[in-house]
Amino acid sequence: MLPGVIVPPSGFPQVERGMLCAVTLSGNRAPVAVSVATMSTAEMLAAGMKGKGFAVLHTYMDHLWEYGDKSYPPTLAPLVTDPAEKESADDEEEMEEKEPVSSFSTDPLQHVDIGDLSLKEQDSCAILMGKEEHNENKAAETADDDNTEVQQEAEDSRTPQEQMDALLSQCFFHALKCKVKKSDLPLLTSTFLRSHMFPCCPAGQQLDIKKSSYKKFSKFLQCMQHQKILQVKELSKGVESIVEVDWKHPDIKAFTVPEGFSSASAAQDCKSEDKEQAYHAPEIIPLYGVSTKMVPLFQESGHKKGSILSSSEVRNIIVNYVKTNELVDEANKNFVKVNAILCDCLLDKSEQDEISNLKWDDLLSRCLERLQPLHQVTFFGQEPIVRKGKIEPIDITIAQRSSNKKVTIIKNLELYGLDPQSVANILQQKVQASATIAPVPGTKDRVQVQIQGNQIHHLAKMLLEEYQLPRKYIQGLEKAPKLGRKK
Repeated sequence: MLPGVIVPPSGFPQVERGMLCAVTLSGNRAPVAVSVATMSTAEMLAAGMKGKGFAVLHTYMDHLWEYGDKSYPPTLAPLVTDPAEKESADDEEEMEEKEPVSSFSTDPLQHVDIGDLSLKEQDSCAILMGKEEHNENKAAETADDDNTEVQQEAEDSRTPQEQMDALLSQCFFHALKCKVKKSDLPLLTSTFLRSHMFPCCPAGQQLDIKKSSYKKFSKFLQCMQHQKILQVKELSKGVESIVEVDWKHPDIKAFTVPEGFSSASAAQDCKSEDKEQAYHAPEIIPLYGVSTKMVPLFQESGHKKGSILSSSEVRNIIVNYVKTNELVDEANKNFVKVNAILCDCLLDKSEQDEISNLKWDDLLSRCLERLQPLHQVTFFGQEPIVRKGKIEPIDITIAQRSSNKKVTIIKNLELYGLDPQSVANILQQKVQASATIAPVPGTKDRVQVQIQGNQIHHLAKMLLEEYQLPRKYIQGLEKAPKLGRKK
């Protein structure tokens, strides 16, 4: 949790979402836990250092530790080279040992898959707090890095305002190219700045629009709009949103991600984007299982109780049975004579004395109704899955809450390979309304999406047009509000 993390006086380390971090205690750079950052440095600071900042993967004295030699963490002193600074660091260490607080360290080299996780001792993998962190960073710097920085400062003769303009443009194009997806639009300009542009700011630099020539973010966006890179509209009074982005614009296509950035976070965004764009509606095939009552009708074709058949296979078996037993009515070939087996399998007790002939369509529909319903779902790139019963449609309902407010509730998204959390996030960005996830009452592992207002129009467009789901598998689209001129 972020309230327990120490923020060094020299500044907060640059952390990207998804980066592996070593958690240490004050005064000892030996890791006591390994975690993954759940938000970037900019997002942590924007949240006021509140909330959950790291998801812990492995800790000292957990089950994984018990599989090893159960050794204690070593005591690793901070790396201090200057004797005067070492004395002050020792004094600070004694004070901090009285009240241990969590710290953590990051390094771009640790942007690796969790499968490659290892607890190797590296001088560069720990960023200590206060003067310890400052001293260690100084010790880790090499002469080559110093020379490079001096050369860059000498070459950069631009004014501070020009440098901030360049940084603003860099973060803008970086965010459009790697962070923003088409499904995010319309996107509030404030959200774009806070959640997309700030994380793209290079380490050691701070994006301050007031120090640029634009002074205001709205003026910068107006300039970008004049260049036809994007389109901004005021969807509600006083609130502007980005409604369109030209990703084929030469400036966006020509932009390259700076070398200082690890590609892990960008790759993660690209993966999630590809996952959304590559969604394929599952192939759903209704199937039928032979029930105990229907066994006499199907045993001639070699099937027994529990045999799974498609509708076409059921039809062929019934047609062959009728022809083999010469049950076609000679007077009218549209009818089939009902024998003892058809009577027991397909007719109710009240009908057995009254009905002697059945139409072909009636015969087949009665047969399908008395078989056990099943369905086969095949997700893209996966093996088919057979489930009992008919597949439940995506259920969309409108509920009324306090103060006459309406909410849209969506259920059964998981059955169609859709992640409810992802759908909620996309809807929230599209309609700019609050969306939450909650368990479905009476179930253990099913959740429902709840979003403010009647959003069926947006849902229909997303499910039918973007996800290409057949309309017959979506229930409740008729509850959409009628579009008309407001009085």
